[in-house]
Amino acid sequence: MGVIAVLGVGPGLGMSIARRFGREGFTVALVSRQAARQAAYQESLRADGIESRAFQADVRDPVGLRKVLAAITDDLGPIDTVYFGPVAMEPGAGPMPITEVDAAAAREPFETLVLPAIELVSAVLPDMLDRGTGAILIPGGLSGKYPIPMLGRLAPASAALRMYVLTLHEALKDRGIYAATLTIGGLIQGGDIHAAVTRHFAQSEAEPPASLDPAEIAETAWSMYVGRELPESEFSTLPIPA
Repeated sequence: MGVIAVLGVGPGLGMSIARRFGREGFTVALVSRQAARQAAYQESLRADGIESRAFQADVRDPVGLRKVLAAITDDLGPIDTVYFGPVAMEPGAGPMPITEVDAAAAREPFETLVLPAIELVSAVLPDMLDRGTGAILIPGGLSGKYPIPMLGRLAPASAALRMYVLTLHEALKDRGIYAATLTIGGLIQGGDIHAAVTRHFAQSEAEPPASLDPAEIAETAWSMYVGRELPESEFSTLPIPA
């Protein structure tokens, strides 16, 4: 089928995307900041008969991002599909009520999420356009679509990322390139944040919040890739504001 580059891969959705596309014959390039878990990721995929290669890079670094994309292409061939998993934020850089957000607080999500996504697209798009084929899948947060005041710190960047991908979809849909976003509201099973929250609730003996199945999200992502029409799918365990 080709090569899918899963950037910012983690044990939750990133690995589910890798596994779902790998089952269809894609060779998987796993990209993460640290190499500690890459061997386990590759062994898990190998057990399912999926070929993968592991690469180490911080996708927030434009130079490093372009170097790793070039290395993937040199090693595996042209990249058909890229999946950009949002990079984990630094400690203390998570949600913040919108009433407490200043410019400095809002800046970090742009630098962590939006700008690396744009840099990624600018790096892979010329080759995709030359070949007349390719796909770009970028997940984003529900606060970019609905007003959720407690997630307000993330809202400006989430909204910008969502509109960037939707606009890409419109610009590229008649040129053989598919761009789409997965709008996610809630914890994803298997991910690091889900594990931390689960431990917290286990210690307090309270019921943890509902979570999303990454395999189901990955299945939808595959259906979107095949159909190449929907610019967005939404997954949420959060109440949607009226």
